[in-house]
Amino acid sequence: MRRNAMNVMWMASVLAASLFVRSAAAGAAEPDLPLDARFDAYLQASTRHDHFSGTVLVARDGVPVFGRSYGMANYELDVPNTARTVYRIASLTKQFTALAVMQLQEQGKLKVGDPICQYIEPCPAAWKPVTLRHLLTHTSGIENYSSLSEWDEVLALRSYKRPELVALFRDLPLRFTPGEQFKYSNSGYVLLGMAIERASGKPYGDYLREKIFTPLGMSQSVYDESRSLLPNRASGYYSLGTRFINAPYMSPTVSYAAGGIQSTVGDMLLWDQALYSERLLSRKSLDEMFTPVKKGYGYGWQIGEKLGRRSIEHSGSENGFSTYLLRFPAERVTVIVLSNSDRASAGGVGNALAAILFGAPVKQPTAQLRDELWDVITRGGVEAGMRHYRGLQPAPAGGEEALVYLAYDLIEAGKPADAAAMFNFTLGLYPGSAYSHDGLADIAAERGDTAGAIKHFERSLALDPKNEYASKGLARLRKPR
Repeated sequence: MRRNAMNVMWMASVLAASLFVRSAAAGAAEPDLPLDARFDAYLQASTRHDHFSGTVLVARDGVPVFGRSYGMANYELDVPNTARTVYRIASLTKQFTALAVMQLQEQGKLKVGDPICQYIEPCPAAWKPVTLRHLLTHTSGIENYSSLSEWDEVLALRSYKRPELVALFRDLPLRFTPGEQFKYSNSGYVLLGMAIERASGKPYGDYLREKIFTPLGMSQSVYDESRSLLPNRASGYYSLGTRFINAPYMSPTVSYAAGGIQSTVGDMLLWDQALYSERLLSRKSLDEMFTPVKKGYGYGWQIGEKLGRRSIEHSGSENGFSTYLLRFPAERVTVIVLSNSDRASAGGVGNALAAILFGAPVKQPTAQLRDELWDVITRGGVEAGMRHYRGLQPAPAGGEEALVYLAYDLIEAGKPADAAAMFNFTLGLYPGSAYSHDGLADIAAERGDTAGAIKHFERSLALDPKNEYASKGLARLRKPR
């Protein structure tokens, strides 16, 4: 039982870089060191303390100023990551899907104002007001299929034909009237992929290869739904305490046009540079793609400001992979991070590298409380871990989140009793820990105690009425069988 990474991202998004840091955190990297050394010092620390594994590339005017790989593409075979390692880029795929839609609009084969029902058969009545533009900007109101209950444990591990994938969310009600709100939805980009295939008359992967990858010389980039061998492909890893374990393999059919591309940092730089030109798309269409609609989101890109500069970015996360592409168009600076580890946020790494490049302060990654406690538990058991935590003075920042993550690690390790003890310990210290009740609900449900699971999800919702994980857990448990 492993909690869906999409549902655990509250820790990363809400609490950001301060999470799980045992100490007050080290100061900025030594400013008088050469730039290369400052980049490497940060990444070495991230590798030691955040379990970073992957390849990074920082470029200015399309010329790399720093590029290096850390960790292993395959830990079992002792194969290191290199600049040629191919990673699943996850949701960075959305920018390719968006550009393909815009190309087809320029070819007169579709319009972003077209209703999606023009390209999907049969199309639910609820989708009739939904346009391609709504899908591009996550304003359609269509439910995100990768947020469904049992996604991580069951649904994500299957392969799908197109209609089977759409069937996961076809009959679900819209979350809001199309165009009124922003709600990130992979479902929308699945439907866009189908529109691309219908309008172009080509399979999605063939279209990308012919119209984007080959023209740009992106020879190591691929969308492939088969189980064919791919040279230099990285394996994806979860972390369990202080060690890596294999992430469950996810078929490209699962993420399709929302996240199915695999690529390298070098190919992604070719892509980035092409967006400054009109090689793939007219300036008018590019400007439309990079114009934010709601919550700063354009067509497949997040547009905003970082470090006092206009920024264009997107991140991606998939079983065992974390990716990030950050662009500063006025400065012609690009930061690319492709990682085959779920622990270190590629976005966090990328933003730190950008800050180093522009001379802004950056805190070095430090030892994490979660790992400290895991090592104590490994040596002396869960009670020893609790005693160790009680003895920490002053009380550590981010303590509740570290304990919750630790308890989920214990579930992953096949120790539900220890995990339950850790969740209850957390509740004793932090009575408002809704996520501890979620964990106890998961454990109860796994052992067949439906009433107990419902009780804990109800307590979680009482503490956090917006907790979708708990509300969906309740709906699943109460559904007639």
